[in-house]
Amino acid sequence: MTDPRTNPLWAGRLADAELRRLARVKGGSAPVGEAIGPHLLDFFKNAVARRQTRLAQIAHAWEQLVPELLREHSALEGLNRGTLTVLVDSSSHLYDLRQLLLAGLEQQLLLACQSSGLRKVLLKLGRWYEGQDMRDRRPTFQ
Repeated sequence: MTDPRTNPLWAGRLADAELRRLARVKGGSAPVGEAIGPHLLDFFKNAVARRQTRLAQIAHAWEQLVPELLREHSALEGLNRGTLTVLVDSSSHLYDLRQLLLAGLEQQLLLACQSSGLRKVLLKLGRWYEGQDMRDRRPTFQ
């Protein structure tokens, strides 16, 4: 018996079989998955839009109740579990804002933002901008 690899007829058939196998394995159409668009829209409506509405209501109340001088030196960082975190850029402004909150501003904010789930205001010393000059106070995102 001759070796099939040396026989030209067998070699052609083996090559054809190999090509058919490769075409079947490599050329198969990928299964079409489920569209992700509707899931993203549901996520946006449930998570992002609802949170944005809450923060917008709190930001509006903050703008109405906090004096402009202190607003310029503070930024609302976020709302987590009913606690509003506010960044204040200097210790003197942090002290002034804390005294204002203790004098009754916190209660006014809590009443104005009751429907958004606000329960507490936390002040933190920190920066949301780069630079020292007042004109450089723009939000920066990393």
